Amino acid sequence: MLKPTAAPIPARTHLSLALLALVYVFSFVDRTVIAVLIEPIKQEFGVSDTLVGLLTGLAFALLYAGLAIPVGVLADRGNRRNIVAVCCAAWSAATMVCGMAQSFWVLLVARMSVAVGEAGGMAPSIALVSDMYPKERRSFAISLFMMGPNLGALVGLALGGWIAQHYGWRATFLWFGAPGVLLALLVWLVVREPRRGAFEAAPSKAAAGSSKSQVLALLKIPAFRYVCLACGIAGASGYGYAVWTPSFLVRTHGMSIAHAGLVFGVIGGVGSVAGSLLSGLLCDRLVKRDKRWQIGLPLAGVACSIPAALAFFMWPAGGHWSVGSLLVPHAIAFAFAFAFFASWWPALSYSATSHMVAANQRSVAAATLNLFLTMFGLGLGPLVTGFLSDQLVPRFGQEGLRYALAGVMCLMLASVVLYWMAIRPYRSSVESMSVPAYSAN
Repeated sequence: MLKPTAAPIPARTHLSLALLALVYVFSFVDRTVIAVLIEPIKQEFGVSDTLVGLLTGLAFALLYAGLAIPVGVLADRGNRRNIVAVCCAAWSAATMVCGMAQSFWVLLVARMSVAVGEAGGMAPSIALVSDMYPKERRSFAISLFMMGPNLGALVGLALGGWIAQHYGWRATFLWFGAPGVLLALLVWLVVREPRRGAFEAAPSKAAAGSSKSQVLALLKIPAFRYVCLACGIAGASGYGYAVWTPSFLVRTHGMSIAHAGLVFGVIGGVGSVAGSLLSGLLCDRLVKRDKRWQIGLPLAGVACSIPAALAFFMWPAGGHWSVGSLLVPHAIAFAFAFAFFASWWPALSYSATSHMVAANQRSVAAATLNLFLTMFGLGLGPLVTGFLSDQLVPRFGQEGLRYALAGVMCLMLASVVLYWMAIRPYRSSVESMSVPAYSAN
């Protein structure tokens, strides 16, 4: 029996994917640029690493995670394009307000306002992309979309450090917030709302039930539950790494803010983009042979990233390469390796989620996965890292941050175990969905 062949993907669909990916880039620029601003913010407001961890992590995560699922339910019932556009405009305006804060606590409230807007960006976008492309192209399409954090880190850290060095940390928030308002208008005008389940066996209606009942139903799926926990724990290490590494480079390797942001942004961004593209292409090929690769590749990425991270943080300071006028620490080679492998698990995990649930559950499923990633990852990763750093200062001085980061990286060992536990039930979940296959053009 011949498999049905997917129709050619219209150019407007690819443009819509590019716009949604750009929205995600700016969401991560606005979310992560604060990492390169930690040192000047600490100096101006006189706060500890623990309070900075609260500002960069938990304060953002509480509102983000609390609103993401209700917005996901709304997106599964309403117009997802409109939700993304409105939320993009909201968090961009809140980012500019961060640059006007005159006290730490005002900055904290403004930061929480950024979280309110960003809560409605990611999950509806994942659902849109899933309905724009057939499932045999979906991992690569979602991998392209999920390059947002990687490109966002590159732009936010490299350019953000330069802006902060020359114009101050406040100007960085203003410069990065303004473009998002224009981008929101472009999404509103260009992106079309696709039919739900366009590439599935039959059109899907909105899922019934409260947000709580929908989430509980999803968490009864063993593979989904294991993937959520694996992502949450890996996210704690990943967000701790992303937020505190620029400060580590300043404190341990003696870099300036601009230097640290440029080196870390470029190395991390290039490594992550390369890893994300390769893993998406590789996954789409391997799952044709065995569906379990959808989980196996994230497992491999996490497992390979652990020794790379430990080598990066524990490598002795002092050795450098000269790149023009810049001195690049030898340890940064391990940061590239970490970025490459650590980029495998986020996109492929979201793609796996889209295969485990019906089309009318994708926004809620993505929001639920994002809840774990945000609460465990963004909520606890930077805060725990900052707290450990403060506790280790009496013994190690400013090197306490080095050992705090190395310790937090070891949490990913639990993610390896959880991904392994998800492999067998994932195949059963996907097979039970009985979704017809489509051949790629």
